[in-house]
Amino acid sequence: MENTSEANILQDFETAWRACPAVQQPQYPDPAEVTKATAELKQRPPLVFAGEVNELRELLGKATRGEAFVLTGGDCAETFAESTADHLKLKVQTILQMAVVLAYGAGLPVVKMGRMAGQYAKPRSSNTETRDGVTLEAYRGDAVNGHQFTKESRTPDPHRLVESYQYSAASLNLIRAFTQGGYADMRRVHEWNKGFMTNPAYSRFDALARSIDAAMQFMKATGVPSDALRTVDFYSSHEALLLEYESALTRVDSISGDLYDTSAHFIWIGERTRQTDGAHVEMLSRIHNPIGVKLGPTTTPDEVKTLVERLNPEGVAGRLTLIARMGADNVREVLPSLLRAGKETGVPLVWMCDPMHGNTVKTASGYKTRHFGTILDEVRGFFEVHEGESMIPGGIHMELTGDDVTEVVGGTETVDESALAKRYETLVDPRLNHQQSLELAFLVAEMLAGLRPGLQTADLADFPALGF
Repeated sequence: MENTSEANILQDFETAWRACPAVQQPQYPDPAEVTKATAELKQRPPLVFAGEVNELRELLGKATRGEAFVLTGGDCAETFAESTADHLKLKVQTILQMAVVLAYGAGLPVVKMGRMAGQYAKPRSSNTETRDGVTLEAYRGDAVNGHQFTKESRTPDPHRLVESYQYSAASLNLIRAFTQGGYADMRRVHEWNKGFMTNPAYSRFDALARSIDAAMQFMKATGVPSDALRTVDFYSSHEALLLEYESALTRVDSISGDLYDTSAHFIWIGERTRQTDGAHVEMLSRIHNPIGVKLGPTTTPDEVKTLVERLNPEGVAGRLTLIARMGADNVREVLPSLLRAGKETGVPLVWMCDPMHGNTVKTASGYKTRHFGTILDEVRGFFEVHEGESMIPGGIHMELTGDDVTEVVGGTETVDESALAKRYETLVDPRLNHQQSLELAFLVAEMLAGLRPGLQTADLADFPALGF
């Protein structure tokens, strides 16, 4: 049972965000059921702990200084049905492979975060969807309602919040087992490539793995301990969209007395919910997790300054990440003034590139897709702008899966528009498949190496540093 002081802190926190306008929230038919569901969540154990969250903030602080690079990847919107051991293992494996390529290629430690174990809700551009003259609530993710186009399925159900917690807890348990139980051992790096068909990206990774094996053997021969390479730190993240859920999982740390959102290590505010006087900004301004904000092409320099002032007034390194989702057509024109605005605040910031959300198109056959070349162009533009402003690119934020889906057009094993129907499995936005994710990692590693002239070379397998 919480003490009176903790209860007062939590009450003040809840009163503060509820006093602000809130957008993108489900319209539940029965408020009493919402109260019942959140009361249950408030009694559940935390999903993450203050010590873990603080460790991540320290790592992100290194990214503000160019001493680390942040990789975030995972589903656009997780589903309960795909929160299985096999799906999670493949996603974790994909991110680990990408991290190896980035670390080995650029000689930088990579901070690994998954859009996992909590990314069960999505904002929508419209509150409703109409099919054949029938209008129902839009699908907002499994944490809110069902995808099936029926009134019963589409009616927001607050008890799905409790289900989200349960699936998140199970997913985090599996992720910790994979990353701490030996599966992520760098001495097994070859095994991560098994089970996938041969193509240029996998062949290149295999060559890199052989180079890593040689480094491992050298370390063993010279008596260097390699136990530290048996496990990796892997952090959870998701968009802090559903205010009732995030509030119910916010706790007072017994040591510091600070508030932590224990639903994930890192949470972010989306492009549609970043109003500086809104409930999302108010809520996240009061917690001590490292947080992010998505910035679209309409963002102004003054908005950047206000967000920094609201969300990181003390200027703590690693506290605030700004995630640019400009679109390839806008990144070179819009981003420079935003970078300068952030720099003028004097606050250390992590700048990340989300090259997915600004580049979605619809095909003639009705599929939402993205073009791999366009995604890559936005990443290139992000790096070019940072170089032009003499600033440090801090990371990339990707929507990806470990499965061989056909949702994004392009890549070395070309997925064309006619191939989309083969394995188009996403319920919301298209994701990079495993091969495309790995291919992108090699290209980003080359860009990172280009910013570090001493590491430039013809082949990633020649880079000397592990930095995993």
